[in-house]
Formats: sequence, C-alpha cells, structure tokens
Amino acid sequence: MADDSFSGKGFLWRWALCLVLVMATFNPTGVSYYAWVIGGGGGLPMKVLAGIVLLAAYAFVIHATWESLGPFGVGLSVAFFAAIIWVLVDFGLLSLDSVSLVAWIALIAAATILAVGMSFSIFRRKVTGQIDVDDVDD
Repeated sequence: MADDSFSGKGFLWRWALCLVLVMATFNPTGVSYYAWVIGGGGGLPMKVLAGIVLLAAYAFVIHATWESLGPFGVGLSVAFFAAIIWVLVDFGLLSLDSVSLVAWIALIAAATILAVGMSFSIFRRKVTGQIDVDDVDD
C-alpha cells in the first residue's frame, strides 16, 4: 500500500518532478523538447517517441491535478499566480520587457500548480479525513 501521509519532502519531490517535466518541454535556455523539434537535428522517430512520453506524463499529471483541484481550483491557482506576477510588475520588481524572466516565472508557476494538484488530495485527506475517489459507473 502506498504511503498516504502528506509531507513537505513528498511535496518537494512532486514539485521537482513537475518542474523537470515543464522545463523539459520548454524553457528559455533553448535546451528543451520544443527547441529540439523546432531546431531540426535528430531523427523524427526519436522526436515522436519523446513527444509521446511527454504527452503521457502530462496526461497523468494534468488528470491528477484536474481531479484533485477541479475546474474552480485550477482556475483559482492560475489566477493566484497571475496576480502575483501582476503585483511584482506593479511594484516594479518585474519588468515585462524581460520576456525570458516572465517565461521562467510562468514555468515555475505551472510546475507549482501541477505539484499542488498532485499533492492536494493527500493534504485534504490528512486535514479533513475526506478521501477522493474516481467516479465509477455501475
């Protein structure tokens, strides 16, 4: 049986895995799946295989996040990070002229939202005693 306790260490592992997934797909450094596909080089079969692996990983993570947080929770999470970026811009701590910096912040926010979604069911069960179950048709 899987360990169902919530811990900071478990959340950090989920966040790190989500960050690797997001950064492997795209990042401003040019070392990503997106850059690899756009830049040519490498064989098409490897690009397709890597794309399928990324797609499968996203399907798993996004499904878990959507089931755990629901549409309202996902929307609220996106709004929360958008508001943080807005506040940073308003206080002059972040300039929208730095597209690379904005991209990094958006990628970290996306990974954080996915990690929260992956962890939220465990956290909710720990705090409230309620568990999430998948809908099963009889």
